[in-house]
Amino acid sequence: MAGINLVKGQKIDLTKGNAGLSNVIVGLGWDPAEPARGFFGAKKQANIDCDASALMLSENGKLTRKENLIFFHNKQSPCGSVVHSGDNLTGDGDGDDEQIMVSLSKIPADVHKVLVVVNIYDAVNRKQDFGMIKSAYIRVMNAVGNTELIKFNLSENYNGFTALICGELYRHGSEWKFAAIGEGAHAAHINQLAERYI
Repeated sequence: MAGINLVKGQKIDLTKGNAGLSNVIVGLGWDPAEPARGFFGAKKQANIDCDASALMLSENGKLTRKENLIFFHNKQSPCGSVVHSGDNLTGDGDGDDEQIMVSLSKIPADVHKVLVVVNIYDAVNRKQDFGMIKSAYIRVMNAVGNTELIKFNLSENYNGFTALICGELYRHGSEWKFAAIGEGAHAAHINQLAERYI
């Protein structure tokens, strides 16, 4: 069964009506756009290495501990509630390119949001941006049975942007919701993006 397709700015309940939902997988996927065709055929372009990361933020949207930035150099939060699946270097192939596992019931009480972002590795040196990516999406699945709950296709034109703020899981009372954000940003490295939340 396919999940609910969201549009930018839409928010949806995850746990309300999904009794027992506590472990979710946030999947991110993308494909390299077709290379431009020049006089001598298609130009070969370098692989675009997109890196998914999760920022565990406080109620006022702050990253209070550097260990709460989960990415390819720090694959697990200290509490074990957010775990990164590892780095996919090319975006080739079907299915999710990177996944982040989230145990909602294990998230510490002082964390109110899990913000999911994607950066292009070495974007400046490689002269790459999200205009070179197509079919990007973020989706949330129930870890039990891998059932897709929601999907948000990042279909805007992100030319010139080196980072994407995809979406966030956030607390609403005792429940968890998901917000589809889909904002482009200028941040050559995840550390630069994280500085916004300090």
